[in-house]
This record gives sequence, C-alpha cells and structure tokens, in this order.
Amino acid sequence: MAPDLLTTVVQGNVPLVVLSPHLDDAVLSCGALMAHARQHVPVTVVTLFTTGAPPPYTLSARRFLRMAGMRDAEELYAARRAEDREVLTSMGVTWRHAGLTEGLFRRKTLLRTGDTRRPSRLLPERDHVYPTYRGHLAAGRISPHDSDLLRTLTHTVRALAVPDPSGGAGPLLLAPLAIGGHADHLLVRTAAEMSRRRVVYYGDFPYSRHHALDADFVRHNDLRRRVTWTRGLGAKSASILGYRTQTRSMFPGGHVPLAPELYLFREDSS
Repeated sequence: MAPDLLTTVVQGNVPLVVLSPHLDDAVLSCGALMAHARQHVPVTVVTLFTTGAPPPYTLSARRFLRMAGMRDAEELYAARRAEDREVLTSMGVTWRHAGLTEGLFRRKTLLRTGDTRRPSRLLPERDHVYPTYRGHLAAGRISPHDSDLLRTLTHTVRALAVPDPSGGAGPLLLAPLAIGGHADHLLVRTAAEMSRRRVVYYGDFPYSRHHALDADFVRHNDLRRRVTWTRGLGAKSASILGYRTQTRSMFPGGHVPLAPELYLFREDSS
C-alpha cells in the first residue's frame, strides 16, 4: 500500500503550516503530530484569531473572561499570546499570530460616513457579530457580517502555501474540520477550502469528544482518506497544560483526556 499523505510529507521534507483558529487549537488537536514532524520538516503554526477587544462586553464574553480569571480581554489575549509563544518555542515549532479579533469580541462595522453611533453599554450584544456563545458563535454557521473577514482569511491562507517556483507543491496546510460548529473554526476551514491549496483537515479536540464530523463537508470535499495519529500522545499533555489561562476551566484538576489525533484528506492529495 502506498504511504499516506502525512507519512509522505514527513519523509519528503515538505513543510507543514498548521492553521489554528485560536491560541491553543493547534496543540490541542495536532500536538503529537507536530512534535514528531518538526524533527524532520519545518513546522509553522499560524494562529488567526489572537486578540480581544476593549469593553463593553457581552454576557457570554464576560463569562469567558471570568473562566480565565480575568476581567479585561486585551490583558487575557496578551497572556494567551505569551503562553502560545512559550509552548510552541519549547516544541521547536515556529509561530505566527495574525492579529484578528476572536469571535466573542468581534463587533459589527457600525461607523459609516457621518455615523456617530458608539457601542452600546446597556446592550452590547446588539453591536457584536456573535451576541451569544451557544446561540450564535457555536451554532454551526458563519455570520453574514463576517463576509469581508472570510475574504481576508482566504487571501491569507492562499499566501501561506504558495507553490514552489521550481515546480514543487509548496507547504502542506493543516486546517480544522470545525467539529462542534464554532464560527471561528468554520471561517478557517472555509478559507482553507477556498484557497485551492493542498489541505489535510484535522479533528478539533476537545470538541471531537462530544460532537460528530460534518458529514456533508466530508462528502463534498471527498475526504476519503482517514489517518489516526497516536505516536507521542503521552508527551502532548504537558504542552496542552502550558495554556494555563484555558486549561484551568477546560481540564479541571490538570487531567487531559487524550485521544488519537484525526486527519482527513482527499485520495489525490499526495
């Protein structure tokens, strides 16, 4: 049997570019594969949504901040960026932060020429792209207010995997399957799909523990090849726990219920 795409990449010196929606998603979902691959090829994690925003905050955003033990989103995201740099550097992985605003804090474009409205402090939900977490941000759809953002993301992703002028295929992209339906994950998945580059899609951990694959997306993109990665899972916990602002609430007691990493791709992606 021919080697699967991931094995071919590692053996063939093809760089990996891991698209991470948030400042922990790449390590949560692909940490074991990245730790192995970086011994053979350059590995870069590009995290897209890496900033918060000033108040006023929605109720969902305030709840998220409390879970992280903070009141200010900009302070939280400074801490999260520092955690990400520390974890990825210790893994020998290159990092890049794109500086886009995370979904819970993303506001609609309110101001037009002559428009003097300001964000509402009494009802901040009115001004946000995703007013609530469960009803909007994790509802399995991208808001129409994010259409310009999606175009920006698609251009960004396409530029990350430019084919080699000598005829090589260029870096391989790893992108989320958006298991669980978080809008930021869906945006990154859609941008990767629309980029027309070589993409391997990874299972979003820990969402994958409680949610099913998007069967329509898998079928539409002909993702017939399925690889589960188990090598190095034991060492992955320490890297995950390096994201202290998140893991305190995500994994109480410091126990990370690890599972094999999941990767899907097309038959003709090699």
